[in-house]
Amino acid sequence: MRSLKKTAEIVCVALLCLGGVFTGCSKDSGDTIKIGGIFPLSGEVAVYGTECRNGIMLAIDEINAAGGVNGKQLELVGEDDEGSPEKSVNVYKKLVTKDNCDVIIGSLTSGCTAAISSLAQAQKVLLLAPAATLTSITEAGDYVFRACFIDPFQGTVGGKFSRETLGASRAAVLYDIGNDYSIGLYENFKVAFEQGGGTVVAAESYSTGDKDFNAQLTKIKTANPDVVYLPDYYATVALIVKQLRAQGINTPIVGADGWDGIIDNAGDEVLNGFYSNHYAADSTDSRVVTFVKSYEEKYGSTPVSFAALGYDCVYLLKDAMVASGATDATSLKDALMKTNGSYVTGNLTFDENRNPVKSAVMLEIVKQDGKLVPVYKSTVNP
Repeated sequence: MRSLKKTAEIVCVALLCLGGVFTGCSKDSGDTIKIGGIFPLSGEVAVYGTECRNGIMLAIDEINAAGGVNGKQLELVGEDDEGSPEKSVNVYKKLVTKDNCDVIIGSLTSGCTAAISSLAQAQKVLLLAPAATLTSITEAGDYVFRACFIDPFQGTVGGKFSRETLGASRAAVLYDIGNDYSIGLYENFKVAFEQGGGTVVAAESYSTGDKDFNAQLTKIKTANPDVVYLPDYYATVALIVKQLRAQGINTPIVGADGWDGIIDNAGDEVLNGFYSNHYAADSTDSRVVTFVKSYEEKYGSTPVSFAALGYDCVYLLKDAMVASGATDATSLKDALMKTNGSYVTGNLTFDENRNPVKSAVMLEIVKQDGKLVPVYKSTVNP
C-alpha cells in the first residue's frame, strides 16, 4: 500500500498543477455542473482530505464517463482548509462569493464543518458533510446534510462493542478536552458502557496538541481497566498508544472513525485495537468490491472510509440531480430528503435532522503478510 503521507503530498502537488480545474464555480455553467469542495489537504489530518477528494474525483470520473448528469459533466472546485476552522470559513467565503458555488461537499472534521454550517444555512448553500459526526452540525438548518453517522451512535457502538463483544467490565477513557468530536464520543461511550453493566473506572483528558500523555496513563494503569477507549484522530492516537503500551497497559484499545490512517502512522502497538467505521474495505458487498477495485487501480492504495464517504457524497448529489431534474441548492436539498438507496457505506435514508440512518462496522487491526491491516469485525445496526 502506498504511504498515505506520500499520497497526500502527491495530491497537493496535483492541486497546484491542475489550476484550470479549480477556477470558476457556477453550479451549472453550460455543459458543466460544478461542485465546491473543502478538504484538509495539508496539516495534521491531511490524509482525511486527500482520501475524500480522491473518492470524490473517482465518482466524478465514473459519472462523466457514463455521460454525466442529464447530459452535463461534473467538475470539482476544491479548496484546502488545512484542518483549520478559521481557514474553512475563508475558503467557504471564496467558493460562495468569488466562485458562485451554492453546493459544497465538506469539510471533513467536525470543528471545521461546524464553523461554516450556519453560514451555509443563512446563505441557502447546500452543505453536504462527508465525515463531520458532531450532532449539532445539521441543527444549523435544512440546507445542511451529512453522509456519516453521528457521534451519539458511534460512541454508543464503541461502548456496546467493548461491553458485549470484548466482554470488558472496567473501561478507561483518554480524550481531548478541547475537541468536540472527542468529547461527544467519550460521553456516549460512557452511557452505553455503563448501561450495559460496565464501569468507567478512569476518565482522563488532555489538550489539543499535547504530546506527552504519561501522567494520565499512569492514573489509567492504576485504575486497572480491561479496555481503553481513545476517541481522537489517528495522529494523536498513534502517540498515545505508543506511550500506553510502554507503560505496560496491554488491554484492548477501542476508538472511532478518526483512527482511519493509523496503520500508516503507527506500529505493532496498535494491535488488539478496534474502531468503529463507515465501511469495511474487505466487505463482499458488490458495491464495495467495485469501489475498492477502482480506487486501487486509480490511486494505488486501499481506500479508507473518508474516500468512501466522499464517493457516496457525489452519488447522493447525482441521484438528487436526476430525481429533481435541477442543480440548484433548494431543489437538491428537497430531493436529498427523499433519498432511499444503497451506497458504498450502506443503505441510506435521511432522518428529520438530515442525518443518515445506516449501520456502522467495527474493524480490528491485524497483521497480514507483515503489514497492519484493518479487517471487518462486526456490524452494528441503528
